[in-house]
Amino acid sequence: MGTTVRQAARATVRLFLAAAMTFGLYLFITVLLITATATLAVVGAWMLPETVLLIRRIAGAKRQMVAAWTGREIPEAYQLLTGTARERVRAAVRDPGTATDLRWMIAQYVYGWLFVLAVPLWPLGLLVDGVGCGLLHRRAVVLPLIGRLADLDARWSEALLKPSPKARLAVRVEELARTRAGAITAHGAELRRIERDLHDGTQARLVSLSMRIGLAKRAYDRDPEAAREMLDDAQDLAEEALAELRHVVRGIHPPILTDRGLVGAVRALAAGSGLDVAVRVDGLEDPGVRAPAAVEAAAYFVVAEALTNAAKHSGSTRASVRLERLRTGLRTVVRDEGLGGADETAGSGLLGMRRRVAALDATFAVSSPAGEPTVIEVELPCVW
Repeated sequence: MGTTVRQAARATVRLFLAAAMTFGLYLFITVLLITATATLAVVGAWMLPETVLLIRRIAGAKRQMVAAWTGREIPEAYQLLTGTARERVRAAVRDPGTATDLRWMIAQYVYGWLFVLAVPLWPLGLLVDGVGCGLLHRRAVVLPLIGRLADLDARWSEALLKPSPKARLAVRVEELARTRAGAITAHGAELRRIERDLHDGTQARLVSLSMRIGLAKRAYDRDPEAAREMLDDAQDLAEEALAELRHVVRGIHPPILTDRGLVGAVRALAAGSGLDVAVRVDGLEDPGVRAPAAVEAAAYFVVAEALTNAAKHSGSTRASVRLERLRTGLRTVVRDEGLGGADETAGSGLLGMRRRVAALDATFAVSSPAGEPTVIEVELPCVW
C-alpha cells in the first residue's frame, strides 16, 4: 500500500501541474485574441511571431513534464523565426510546428478540465469516514485512478506534441540550408587562403625565378661566371617555390594522413603542439580501419586548430585528444585544462571548425565555461 500511496502522490503532483497549466492556458486566450485582432489589423502583425515563441515555450514546458513522468523525450521541430518582421511572420505561419502546438493547446482546452477536477481525488482518497475496509476500498479505487489519469494526460500530450514528418522535414531542410551556407563560406575562405598563399609566396618566387633565368641567358655569352651565379640563385628560388607548393598542398590534404593515417597524424600533432597532450584511441588501433579521406581530413584539422587555440589562449600546458570509432561515424574530442571562455565570435577559429565539419553533416559542440576546461566534440558521420 505504501508504494501505491507514493505513486499516487507523484501522480497528484503531475495532475496539479497539468491543472495549473490548463488554468494558465485559459488566461492565455486573452493573449491569443489580442494577437489575432492585431494581426488582422496588419499594424500589429509583429505580435504574431512573439506569441508563437510564447506558445513554443509553453509547449516545451509540457514536453518536459511528460518526459519527467514517462522517461521519454518528446523531440521539437521548429523553424527559426529570424529576419525582417515580414519574414518572421511568414515563418511563424508556415512552420508546421506552430500547427502542432496549436492543436495540442486546443485539445488541452477541451480535456484539461478533467485534470482540474481530478486534483481533489488525492485528499478524497485519504479522508476517513469510517474505519477498516472502508478506507482500504476507497484507496483501492481512487489512488489507481489518479495514476491512470496522469498516464492518460502524458499519452495524449505525447501524441499531440510529437512533430509531424512534415515538420521534421522542414527543420531538416532548413538545417541543411544553414550548413550548406556555412560550408560554402568555409570553402570560399579556404580558396581565398590558397589563392593568397600562391600569390604571395609561390607566384612571387616563380616570377623572380623567370627573371633570373632571363638575366642568366643574356649574360651567358659575355659573363659566364655571373650567369652561373644567377642560375644558382634560380635553383634556390625553384626549391623555395616547391617548398611553398608543398605547404599549400599540405593545407588542402596533409600528406601525413596518407602516410600514417589519422591516428599517426594526430599523435604527430600532439607531439609538436608544445603541450603535454594525452591521445586516446578507441576502435581505430587497426591500421586497416580507415575513415573516408574527407572525414579524416576534417578530424585532423579540428584537432590541429583546437590544439593551436589551446597553446595560444588556454593558459594551460595540458590537453587531451580522443578519437573514437562509432557505429555511425567518428567522434573527435579535444579538451584542454585551461581558463575557458572560448567564443566563436572572437576569432578563435571555432567558427571555422564548425563550418568545415558542417559540410560533412557533422555535429559540433563546444563547452567552455569561464575558469573551466574547454571541450570541443565533433561527430563526423561515415560508413566504415
